[in-house]
Amino acid sequence: MASLTDISLVAQVAVAGNRRAFDELVRRYQSPVRRFFLHQTLGDSQLSDDLAQDTFVKAYLNISKFRGLASFQTWLMRIAYNVHYDYCRKMKNEKLEMSNVNVELKNDSAAHSSFLTSHSSLKMDIYGALALLKPDERTCVTLQLIDGYDIQKIAEITQMKEGTVKSHLSRGKEKMANYLRKNGYGR
Repeated sequence: MASLTDISLVAQVAVAGNRRAFDELVRRYQSPVRRFFLHQTLGDSQLSDDLAQDTFVKAYLNISKFRGLASFQTWLMRIAYNVHYDYCRKMKNEKLEMSNVNVELKNDSAAHSSFLTSHSSLKMDIYGALALLKPDERTCVTLQLIDGYDIQKIAEITQMKEGTVKSHLSRGKEKMANYLRKNGYGR
């Protein structure tokens, strides 16, 4: 099954409900999807796995809607982007609801710093730099610098205009460079 194209695998899943074909798609794309979530969640592997699982469930349930206008990987990464966006919106709403009841929320930066201290200093500094970015900046920067997508693909995945992607990349890279310079990297 490894020699089949993504389109033929999608067709087998959509038309015949072939679960083995979908398993092959998961095998091909689980690493990029999980890596995307790892960077968006600043290294929270458990949350990344949960979000990746949600992504593949949504892909399976909606595979008949795939039209082939973009590659399967781009379509899947768009689902991943939406899953992350929905998660962030849900967390923001939960924080607002909890603050209305005067419940003290756990400080997210404390959870992230405990994660970071258990890893190498470079990884700490990369995640520290990523933590400074706004969510859209972080998404664009990680999709380009870590996952290797070009601006056009990032625009397809995020459904942002290419100029907006370029702006997020420029601001995000500048913020990261300043942070890393202040922490002893580069000049």
